[in-house]
Amino acid sequence: MYNIYNTISDLDITNGETRRMNCPSCNGYKTFTVTNNMGSLMWNCYKVSCNLSGSSRVKMSANDIRTTFAGGISKDKEADVFELPSSVMKHGGRTEVIDWCTRWDIDADELNLLYDVKENRVVFPVVQDNNMVDATGRSLGKKLPKWKRYGNSGLPYSFGCGSVAVVVEDCVSAAVVGSDVLVGVAVLGTSLSESHKRYLMQFSTAIIALDPDALTKTLAFAKELRGYVSDVRVLRLIDDLKYRNPNDISNLHSIGV
Repeated sequence: MYNIYNTISDLDITNGETRRMNCPSCNGYKTFTVTNNMGSLMWNCYKVSCNLSGSSRVKMSANDIRTTFAGGISKDKEADVFELPSSVMKHGGRTEVIDWCTRWDIDADELNLLYDVKENRVVFPVVQDNNMVDATGRSLGKKLPKWKRYGNSGLPYSFGCGSVAVVVEDCVSAAVVGSDVLVGVAVLGTSLSESHKRYLMQFSTAIIALDPDALTKTLAFAKELRGYVSDVRVLRLIDDLKYRNPNDISNLHSIGV
């Protein structure tokens, strides 16, 4: 019988790392992932016809233990092999993309937006160390889901530069608030993951600015982040930031300086 444990052990995956590869059982192209989470190896093939999955404990190295307790960030090696579908390309000034960006008063070129020809989506690149490691696309038509993640890096979408992060839910809001002093960080979901928290460690200040009807979640995010970012603030909004309510924008800049 095929010994999957020997294959997994030979990969030498460090704590916090996820490796993506061809499935050793069904040979599915990059359908097999292995993750080391605090010494617990978990593997799974995402091909429907393949039932290869499991978990096992492994010893953590002294360096892994030191990195974990120091709050270090382990780079996901899958980011190095991320590939967009061939249907995703530069937006090329397509009318549908420009019209959509005009609606939100954002600049497609400044944001380096792409376009998925096959699915009619405007695509926001997720960048780490000047490399695209993931992307998320917004449907411009009726195709579902409305937002689609192209990879599984776990990283948020961000735009802007500076030491102050503004934590929002969606890419448009991140693009609206991102500037030369504020970084819009979109968590792209309803929860704050460990990857998000590690990413936000690089900022001196994090401002939680979720939708007005998400106060409970806003307070929960702030509580979770206080162990990772030294200065965590909450911005109570009148409207979603992408709608640029003058009072919201004024309050944001008041607490973000």
